[in-house]
Amino acid sequence: ATTTPAPHAVITTKFGDIELEFFTDKAPGHVENFLKLARAGTYDGTLFHRVIPNFMIQGGDPGTKDARKPRSSHGTGGPGYTIKAEFNDTHHARGVLSMARSNDPNSAGSQFFVCVADAGFLDRQYTAFGRVVKGMEVADKIVASPRDKNDNPNERVEMTVRVVE
Repeated sequence: ATTTPAPHAVITTKFGDIELEFFTDKAPGHVENFLKLARAGTYDGTLFHRVIPNFMIQGGDPGTKDARKPRSSHGTGGPGYTIKAEFNDTHHARGVLSMARSNDPNSAGSQFFVCVADAGFLDRQYTAFGRVVKGMEVADKIVASPRDKNDNPNERVEMTVRVVE
């Protein structure tokens, strides 16, 4: 029997593409959620609204699509529901894709982040559900964007996300 290759996703930005592969065995609910939102176009037009050098880039808030909304609201939105945490043994190393959340472990919705440096202090506290297989130099360009005191890039860094089956 042939196994179908697991889906990948490609995040396209003005800096280039970031290709992701998913850890369906470690965080099946998070992978399914991300793919569902990506297929529905939820991520298209959202921003990488939080960039912290030597740490990570964060995006996926549907509320960032509207350029008229105040930048201070970026990072407060979601899909209207939350999903249960799936903490696992994946180390938050450079290139790891993980789900953003509030203080409640089960509060992840649509926001995600990509580690641009080792962030072991996040291990087993955030759900790692994939990794970058191509395009880390794009993440490096995004994280180097000039930003305000809230780590919000001065210029909009929009994304589209497409699932590659």
